[in-house]
Amino acid sequence: MDLLALADFNLVARHGGFGKAARAAGRPKATLSRRVAELEASLDLRLFERGARTLKLTQEGRALFERTGQLLTELEETSAAIASGGHSPRGRLRISAPLLFSQTAMGKLAAGFARKYPEVRLEVTAEDRPVDMIEEAYDLVIRVNPQSDAGLVGRAFLHDRQVVVAGPDLARPSDLEPVPAVVRGAINQAETWELITPAGTASVAVKPVLGLSSLLMVRDAARMGVGAARLPLSLVSPDLAAGRLVRWGDVEGPETALWALYPTRRLLSARVSAFLDYLREAFPRGTPEELAAYVG
Repeated sequence: MDLLALADFNLVARHGGFGKAARAAGRPKATLSRRVAELEASLDLRLFERGARTLKLTQEGRALFERTGQLLTELEETSAAIASGGHSPRGRLRISAPLLFSQTAMGKLAAGFARKYPEVRLEVTAEDRPVDMIEEAYDLVIRVNPQSDAGLVGRAFLHDRQVVVAGPDLARPSDLEPVPAVVRGAINQAETWELITPAGTASVAVKPVLGLSSLLMVRDAARMGVGAARLPLSLVSPDLAAGRLVRWGDVEGPETALWALYPTRRLLSARVSAFLDYLREAFPRGTPEELAAYVG
């Protein structure tokens, strides 16, 4: 198989078209089209479905792209490492991270990493949606309690837990009379929160009065005394210490874990390895208090 033709095929597949790939690589569109056609002829397979205005991978083309894209990247990284003496990571590193973690910690992390590895071009996208690492060309994703995926490996680098907090002037009821609550998302009917307190388990009936799309917004509203809220301990630790919020208890259930994930492969990118090491340095214990202190 012609590796140069395979590289051109991956370039077109990654950008979703000959024109976009040609502009990104600074190469003639006709050359890319010819090289892909030659690859299809050598394999006796159609790799793209060509429409008047669309270009889509066939089933065989998608399989080839998924299996060879990372291999070609590894070859390029190995060549670059050998050429540079195998010392400093370089090249582009694309990361997808959750919105809250990005808003509170990722800016500081990214700046520190960029200073330590100036030859790495770091790009971070803040989003909570699931992403396809291969299709969207991400090198690393950070996710909260991710579902098992046979194509991804990684580790949990931070742990957090949910707590119920409220402003100091909002009295916690002694009976089942609902208390006002600030929630993330849509406002639903009254519900009950199960808590773990120093005295044991307890139930708190709440009536959502305010629905917000961001946990930072939920925290700020709770500070104003609008209602109780369920929030990550790392996010409210400074407010608890300063007395701006009062902790009613911990939410029953498993802890929250932040995972750094990357595609399964034998050779791990030097850039990804460097970022994983940087996460370990930033959060050696991986506790909520450590994250709160890091955010400052």
